[in-house]
Amino acid sequence: MKLRKCLKHAFNMVLHSKLRSWLTILGIVIGVGSVIAIMSIGSGMQEQINQQMGGLGADILTLTAGSSRGVRMFGVGGGGDGPPGMGGGSAVAEEDEPVLDNSDIQALKSIPEIELINPTISGSVKAAYLGKSGSVQLTGVDQAVWARITTEEIDQGRMLDSADQNVIVIGGRLASSYFDSPVGINQKLTLTYENKSSIFRVVGIIDDNSNSIYIPIQMAFQVLSDKEKDEYDSITIKIEDENQLDATMAKIEKKLMLVRHVTNSTKDFSLTSSAKMEETMSEMRSTMSSFLVAIAAVSLIVGAIGIANTMFTSVLEKTKDIGIMKAIGARNRDILIIFLLNAMLIGLVGGLLGVIFGGILSGVLPALMGESGMLRGGTFVSLNSVLMALGVSVSVGLAAGAIPAYKGSKLRPVDALRYE
Repeated sequence: MKLRKCLKHAFNMVLHSKLRSWLTILGIVIGVGSVIAIMSIGSGMQEQINQQMGGLGADILTLTAGSSRGVRMFGVGGGGDGPPGMGGGSAVAEEDEPVLDNSDIQALKSIPEIELINPTISGSVKAAYLGKSGSVQLTGVDQAVWARITTEEIDQGRMLDSADQNVIVIGGRLASSYFDSPVGINQKLTLTYENKSSIFRVVGIIDDNSNSIYIPIQMAFQVLSDKEKDEYDSITIKIEDENQLDATMAKIEKKLMLVRHVTNSTKDFSLTSSAKMEETMSEMRSTMSSFLVAIAAVSLIVGAIGIANTMFTSVLEKTKDIGIMKAIGARNRDILIIFLLNAMLIGLVGGLLGVIFGGILSGVLPALMGESGMLRGGTFVSLNSVLMALGVSVSVGLAAGAIPAYKGSKLRPVDALRYE
């Protein structure tokens, strides 16, 4: 029997058992859709990591207060809710919380392997433009250093420089789509913090997809009025030679421990490498994605059981037809191919609809969750994930239909014709 005729028979079997076939297909759709959505979330998480790490290079270190706050600025982990920072020498915040201050900067300046030092403070402010407002992240930077320490690229305008005061640089998304109208160079934004408002002129737009605002650090202290003067949330450090990263980090830690009068057991600061941090976050994302995909795979297993059940039922229903086909010359191989093609069609149709369902689901998830947490980077459905999902769904169909198809092909014509 020709393959084309076998395919026609398999297609007719799907059409003539619509309800059972579509219930089976639904199980595949849910499983494939879940896998596609989860993989798209994983891609979005990776994009978020790339964006968050985009302003830092392999030769960049980040110094923060507290032994567990090294990755707080990147949205993972972090210490308590009190004012961040680290104390140098005898500087101690309320409730003995460590802070970063100028004594730490002076200690860092004494290390020759350090090329640049950029103290920063940050906080959430309300930004308003032409009647539309929203909450954005404000970061105060040393304008004399920031342009040389960041790897962010300017799309329009310029970076901050040492003479700047009431000016800001904003993220690409904030400029293009955050407000009702695009924000251009020399346009003015109103920043409000604790009912106190200030107007700033935009001098640069970064080539990225963020809602961030960068401002000279002295102006940031005025806007974020609850921040203590000359105490910092973090200090970004650029080293001379990234090949000496580990040795330089050890030297910096030794110097700070000496200045701050702490030991390994009482260390009150965290020094992290952006390269190692990115690697750790990627591993976390990969582990989480694998776990979620494993959960979604349960739906595919349920779908496979449904296909097997459908195929066994089809074999029973078609027993007499199998006997007739064998009586007029059909071979065991022809019967096997017909039932395998039937199972493959169920898996393929379920896979195609699952890809569509997964694409829709990955598109609405950020909106449902407010683009918060893991989904700040959005979602992205890759061609590889689509091809993998289709391959898995077809393979599941073939695997689930193999045993019923084999049993059907081995039926004796006499027994099949006698079957009622």
